[in-house]
Amino acid sequence: MGAPAAKVEITEFFDPACEGCRAFYPHVKRLLDEHAGKVRLTLRYAAFHEGSDYVVKVLEAARLQGQEVYVKTLEAILGSQPLWAEHGRPQPQKVWDALGATGLDIERARRDMERPEIAARLQQDAADIVALKVRQTPAFFINGKPLRNFGLDGLSFQLREEIGVAYR
Repeated sequence: MGAPAAKVEITEFFDPACEGCRAFYPHVKRLLDEHAGKVRLTLRYAAFHEGSDYVVKVLEAARLQGQEVYVKTLEAILGSQPLWAEHGRPQPQKVWDALGATGLDIERARRDMERPEIAARLQQDAADIVALKVRQTPAFFINGKPLRNFGLDGLSFQLREEIGVAYR
């Protein structure tokens, strides 16, 4: 998301069932808009909540159908989070009920969820979670550097710093 050629990259380790991730998303999107052309966002998955692994596969299947479908699917999943991600009683299969207006080819997505490249991506994310010592979501890195001060202000401040360095 954002400008593919941007010199500044926000990497967010993200769990689609995480209420904090859902709360941060509009702010991260706003930062991308405020710094259009200079910043891109890479979402990595940290499926810490029960049932999240299933929803992550749905997201990756949506990515195979194009960026616009992926973003609409992501936003529908976050918007419907209370319906499928209830703590202690998650029902990740209910996520499909929220995806009708996204443009997602649902039958194709159901097939694509099991593709080996999706499994490989999720394995890589899991390995990176361990290597980078990610223990909670959302977890942010800007140009590979962990967020020094967690929160919206910390994210905005460090992002502005990195933009200042990258675009001198």
